[in-house]
Amino acid sequence: MKRLFVAIKLHPSGTLLSVFRFLKQNLREEKIKWVEEYNLHLTLKFFGETEEERIPGIRQALKAAAGRSAGFELELKGTGIFGSKYDPRVVWFGIEPNPGLQQLHGNLWEELGKLGYVPDSQHFVPHLTIGRIKFIRNKRYFQEVITMRREDFLQKETVRELYLFESILQPAGPVYKVMENFILR
Repeated sequence: MKRLFVAIKLHPSGTLLSVFRFLKQNLREEKIKWVEEYNLHLTLKFFGETEEERIPGIRQALKAAAGRSAGFELELKGTGIFGSKYDPRVVWFGIEPNPGLQQLHGNLWEELGKLGYVPDSQHFVPHLTIGRIKFIRNKRYFQEVITMRREDFLQKETVRELYLFESILQPAGPVYKVMENFILR
């Protein structure tokens, strides 16, 4: 069994890194497990524990979806949270609506559907998870910091590939190993 997910790999730079470091510095007293900068990615499908015999079919589905999807440019903008302001769970960076991303996501689910995978029940909300919240001591200050960065333009990212990752859980945090990449047409 391998713990798998499919994602778009990001190359953080400039303003995105500045805002990320600002958040980590200003919220250092809070219990937040920040994602490592080199691990930032946009998850398109989390498979979880996957039997080895299913992996070749997944690879074929990803290859087919990538082959039917053109490259595109993402615009990363804004900072927010999932959960309520009284009980926040995740800190994220936003992604502006993008037809290329929607097409890739649709093609991916069409191909995975042939393998029996069912789309997630929740609507696809593209975002980068940057921190998982364990506990917030000062909720008012936390909200002020997030609000300061709510509308920031972060960066543009050209997307030309899709990645199949294995997530190896370790005490220090997950290690993401690229199993294969798939070039968009």
